[in-house]
Amino acid sequence: MKRISIAFISFVAIVVFSAWSQKNEWVSLFDGKSFDGWKLSEHPETFKIENGLIAVHGERAHMFYDGAFMNHDFRNFEFKATIKTTPGSNSGIFILSEFQPEGWPSKGFEIQVNNSHTDWRKTGSVYAVQDVKEVFVKDDEWFTMHIKVVGKTITVSVNDKVINTYTEGDTDKSKFRRGTIALQGHDPKSIVYYKDVMIKALPD
Repeated sequence: MKRISIAFISFVAIVVFSAWSQKNEWVSLFDGKSFDGWKLSEHPETFKIENGLIAVHGERAHMFYDGAFMNHDFRNFEFKATIKTTPGSNSGIFILSEFQPEGWPSKGFEIQVNNSHTDWRKTGSVYAVQDVKEVFVKDDEWFTMHIKVVGKTITVSVNDKVINTYTEGDTDKSKFRRGTIALQGHDPKSIVYYKDVMIKALPD
């Protein structure tokens, strides 16, 4: 009986350690060679791999992380990616979302990627929730976007500078939930590149 108890305690310890070890460390979500771990919605041809980069160019589409890390189900986390826009382009990063086969994702929040598109909501906006009008980076130049979600606060940094912090007040219709990440293909005229796509799960 004592041996069984020790074995059970050891098993529980391993499970707990394994769950803990999945958090507080950066994990790459894109291997530069394939879309393994991602699920593409309408117009999957919008997303291509070019020289190890994610190239986004085509009809409206979204690429949802659907992989094994944390079972693609995040609540408190940090996300970062290196991004390059081209003139007139629009894209976005959805957080706390879930897969939809078509249409604009209805769950979670969009963090805008847009330096010169006609939409006045610019890079770093928590889209249509708390928007940014100022442009902090230029087209055709790589920049880093860092998104941190803790509780009901979203912090967006561009090139290590915090440009937007949104905290939801008390509401019966909270948009904060558990969910996944998605990259957006906005329209055929937009060309945007992503690399170094990473996430760090934080304690709930």
